[in-house]
Amino acid sequence: MDPAQLRAEFPVLREVAYLNAGTCGPLPRASSAAAAGVVHQAEQHGRTHDHFVATGHTQDARRRRYAALVGGEPEDVALTTATSEGMVRVLQGLEWHAGDEVLTAEQEHPGLLGPLAALARQHDVRIRTVPLERIVEAVDERTRLVACSHVRWTDGTLAPSALAELRDEVPVLIDGAQGAGAIPVDVAALGCAFYAAAGQKWLCGPIGTGFLWIDPAWQARLRAPGPTYLNLSDPAAGLAARPWPDARAHDAVTTSGEAAAAALAAFDVLDEHGWPALHERAADLAQQLADGLAARGRTVAPRGRTTLVAWSEADPAATVAALAAAGVVVRDLPGSDRVRASVGAWNDEQDLDRLLRALD
Repeated sequence: MDPAQLRAEFPVLREVAYLNAGTCGPLPRASSAAAAGVVHQAEQHGRTHDHFVATGHTQDARRRRYAALVGGEPEDVALTTATSEGMVRVLQGLEWHAGDEVLTAEQEHPGLLGPLAALARQHDVRIRTVPLERIVEAVDERTRLVACSHVRWTDGTLAPSALAELRDEVPVLIDGAQGAGAIPVDVAALGCAFYAAAGQKWLCGPIGTGFLWIDPAWQARLRAPGPTYLNLSDPAAGLAARPWPDARAHDAVTTSGEAAAAALAAFDVLDEHGWPALHERAADLAQQLADGLAARGRTVAPRGRTTLVAWSEADPAATVAALAAAGVVVRDLPGSDRVRASVGAWNDEQDLDRLLRALD
């Protein structure tokens, strides 16, 4: 890959050291051009049949791209609006009985915890929380689902590889918000039944995009709680209409042609440089930042070989504000003393130095 060529695709990097893809990735020029093209076409020619056909082709292309990214097949990918939507579809689509248990990990994101809390209230399901490193051994006869992050949002810790041992015992739902696009993802190796991911983070697409990979063995067992036009194999069948027999049954109920085009364009910008090279560069840069922070006496949270770096500050919000004033975009983590930087392959050593100098 050519780091300088990749970096040039993102105008924001001319202005600031953007280290916040864990919230929203930087938007490449190609994304805004693609979205503008869809808007212009609709403005000039109307949202006709051709408009919706074109959007359908774009969605099909996204489905193929996302499937390849995680080592799956297109028919096993649902197009969602966010990681959390994908997880909600799983939690609301499975069959539950009073006393069933979901096993989750400490420090999970509200995008998972909120739906889990709702599930507990609705179905009298027990939610049990354990340290991430103990989640596999904590599975017992009551456990009906394991739900945890691939990459923990608070520090970049990786889910244990032993999760794959559960594939024949209990389904695993993975929150892949900080995984897909940031690190290599192989759903077969993970052994998960469901992998939910975001389009606006490490895939640099617009807000309102994401996907959910569903193991074929679980598709028939996952109800589509509210299938509408796009989810039905024959919308003209009226009350006899049935959802698609694959992951399309769980697509978002509507789609924005502009967002779809922008998401596809962003993906292709990254894909052109090769995912293995992107992953390797981002992980190397993140480690450089972690080492630089430690050398300056900062306490860096334990982490895996990922793209998130979190460290402790006496006043995280004030630190984030001071860094913003110095042209460095990071974030604090509510309820903790940590500041988090998210390092992508589009960043460079100058971005890291800018952050470190601002902390001196």
